[in-house]
Amino acid sequence: MLDHVDVGVVGFRAYEPYVSSELAREIRSLARHLKGARVAQINATPYGGGVSELLRSLVPIYKGLGIHADWKVITGDPQFFGITKSFHNALQGAPEEMTSLAGETYLMYNKMNADLLDEEYDFFIIHDPQPLAIRHFHGDGNAKWVWRCHIDTSNPNRDLLTFLLRYFAEYDAIVFTMEQFVPPALEHRKLAIIPPAIDPISPKNMDLPEETCRQILTWLGVNPRQPLLTQVSRFDPWKDPMGVIEVYRRVRSEVPGLQLAMIASMAMDDPEGWEIHKQVVEETKGDDDIHVRTNLVGVSDVEVNAFQRLSNVVLQKSIREGFGLVISESLWKGTPVVANRAGGIPLQMEDGVGGFLVESTEQAAERSLYLLRHPKEAKAIGRAGQERVRERFLMPRLLADELRLLASL
Repeated sequence: MLDHVDVGVVGFRAYEPYVSSELAREIRSLARHLKGARVAQINATPYGGGVSELLRSLVPIYKGLGIHADWKVITGDPQFFGITKSFHNALQGAPEEMTSLAGETYLMYNKMNADLLDEEYDFFIIHDPQPLAIRHFHGDGNAKWVWRCHIDTSNPNRDLLTFLLRYFAEYDAIVFTMEQFVPPALEHRKLAIIPPAIDPISPKNMDLPEETCRQILTWLGVNPRQPLLTQVSRFDPWKDPMGVIEVYRRVRSEVPGLQLAMIASMAMDDPEGWEIHKQVVEETKGDDDIHVRTNLVGVSDVEVNAFQRLSNVVLQKSIREGFGLVISESLWKGTPVVANRAGGIPLQMEDGVGGFLVESTEQAAERSLYLLRHPKEAKAIGRAGQERVRERFLMPRLLADELRLLASL
């Protein structure tokens, strides 16, 4: 059997303060229609990255609504996950070479995981490229299959896309975050556009007293009385960690005592992250005001929550970005964001509503400095972003979108 991720059960009533009565009624109606349905959510890792965060919140709500939901994780060795990370990069436009060995290894592990998937379900929701071909090897049955793509596939490597198209075609529905991410070569009978969302009651986003946040940052070696820039993201070249450091250095020359926190969760399906982490540590060595922290040294969801609440500015220097949950997470806490105009980021914030969208390291430094020098305006911009998230990017909206899709199948 595939590895099972154990999660609890959360009653939908806990989310009613964050949702309109109309949407709450629709969700309950959809849940009654799907009550007793068996749903398997399948991805590549139980921690580290946005997909695992979404599933850790969605699956318990499914259960609370009377839908039998399980979260399963595929298995693989470092070679497989190295190949799937290269697939991830190639789908986002990197010039990766598609070799026959990579294709054979990818399919071998997908077949192995398909063979381990021996339980019966009514719906399978498969996330991202790593387990995409499981549907092919699992065979026909009465279940409906959905593939959910969380990355920016607007300009994919053509060789890899050609290799994967036959596996896309076998799904009953394919979901993208934005219409712009649908590859031009992809034709499918049922495409859905469903942006992700954040969970307002999760440990990462729940209310935390300011004094608790200060204690957490102090415990992690950060001075809560000094100005703070923060980027929360995996150590990934698409997140431009060296650009983040450059922004900090430019702003630091104007703001003595400025600190930078680079917060990351190391994921089991991302071997490239360890090399980037090593490069970041080497680049920042000797600067005591740069704090590189990961889940391996005590930074979990609650600590990220505290960093996002007490930061003066949250940075997101992504070159490519499927969505970037950290944008909505930061805005939900009223913290202004300076982010590259990439992927799903402009979907979450407008220029001047929640923060500023930028095109370069120079602009990112200028806008960060502006927010640091105008704290009242920064606070107003952050509040405007919080309202935008409340309206569009909270978990009940995502839940409703997904339940509608399943009901339509």
